[in-house]
Amino acid sequence: MPQEALWFLVIGVLLMFVALARGPIARLPLTGAMIYLVAGVLVGPGMLGLVRTDLAQSVRTLTIVAEAGLVVSLFSVGMHLRVPLRDPLWRLSLRLGVLAMVVGVALMFAFAWAIGVPVGVALFLAAALAPTDPVLASELRVHEAGDAEPVRFALSGEGGLNDGAALPFALLGLALCGVSMPGTHGVVQFAASLVWGVAGALLIGAGLATLCVRLVLLLRTRYGEAVGLDGFIAIGLMSVTYGAALLAHAYAFVAVFAAGVALRHAELRATGEQRRPAEELETVQLGERAQVATDPRRAHVWLAEGMTGFTLEIEHFAELSLLLIIGCVVSAHWRDMLEPHALLIALALVFVVRPLAVLVAMMGSRADRQQRRLMAWMGIRGVGAFYYAVWGIDQAGDTMQPVLAAALDAIVISVALHGSTAGYVLGRYYRRTQAQS
Repeated sequence: MPQEALWFLVIGVLLMFVALARGPIARLPLTGAMIYLVAGVLVGPGMLGLVRTDLAQSVRTLTIVAEAGLVVSLFSVGMHLRVPLRDPLWRLSLRLGVLAMVVGVALMFAFAWAIGVPVGVALFLAAALAPTDPVLASELRVHEAGDAEPVRFALSGEGGLNDGAALPFALLGLALCGVSMPGTHGVVQFAASLVWGVAGALLIGAGLATLCVRLVLLLRTRYGEAVGLDGFIAIGLMSVTYGAALLAHAYAFVAVFAAGVALRHAELRATGEQRRPAEELETVQLGERAQVATDPRRAHVWLAEGMTGFTLEIEHFAELSLLLIIGCVVSAHWRDMLEPHALLIALALVFVVRPLAVLVAMMGSRADRQQRRLMAWMGIRGVGAFYYAVWGIDQAGDTMQPVLAAALDAIVISVALHGSTAGYVLGRYYRRTQAQS
């Protein structure tokens, strides 16, 4: 009972501190992710011992928790990207989320293999470290639906794409370690599973989101039903999309991101590009909500904004929970994290692999030199890397233990360095952009 009371106390104090000190935190080289991570380390088995067990022994539970957090985050990011698909901004996200990821996986695989990591583990490690996580530094993601600032949009789109895009490399790594994975028995089968994994995910995500929007708006605008509980609709759509993609053997993370993008673009087509959603709803009074939700002219934007706001709040709670868990795992495995190979891999990722991969991927793009440098530096690692690390252990056992240590090193280094520098470097970039305009 005393330990349970302490947990309630710690969580409560942490939530209130981050909420009440939001202004000072924003003015300092700090992020909420850094605070949550440090708190997790402090309460873990290596420090205060409020968590006495090694959470990494419960890899199945950790995998499911991280998986759920990623689903919410990917859907939320997709809902924020309110730019037409024909807009050149999407090319920047594709360059980062696909091309830079592939180059980064190749470079990291070569480095890990060169320092003695077995080939299968090296490939899985490269895939696990590929996903980025702009959620962990608010300056790196789009501020609201309709935000078209190139750096923020590109980094947000990258984070939405590469969690799913890393999966085929992870599956190949597991197959090379002797784990039987679907779609990896032969070159033709792998190519077919790759094509279907992406195409099926896009079809499932976009199709279910479109169907959901049409059904809800039909019930609201024609019959005055299904008004309210937009959060339930958001969670239901995320869950159905993810489950359907898994059953269809498509890349489920890509499907959830596609669902968020498709739902937002349904609103964009209905509302138009001239006004942002926040402007469309800024005059709505408290007593007018039911009328707005059933108004054919504004029902699209009301639904989209309601779901976006709800998923953003859930995303904040998921960030807190997962960073606390990661901090507890760091507290239990800090000795493994000091192993030279793990440290070398994490440092190479942050200072060599990420910058080189982005610079190669951005060759010939519309991004200017400063934007390319910012994107090259701001490749924050977080929940995606942790998910793949614990999922790998769940699939292959102790063979993948080195991946966990390297992933934890990368997360700690990235959250500290990128979180503390994001405000400064992006502030300089914004000031230069304003001076030129």
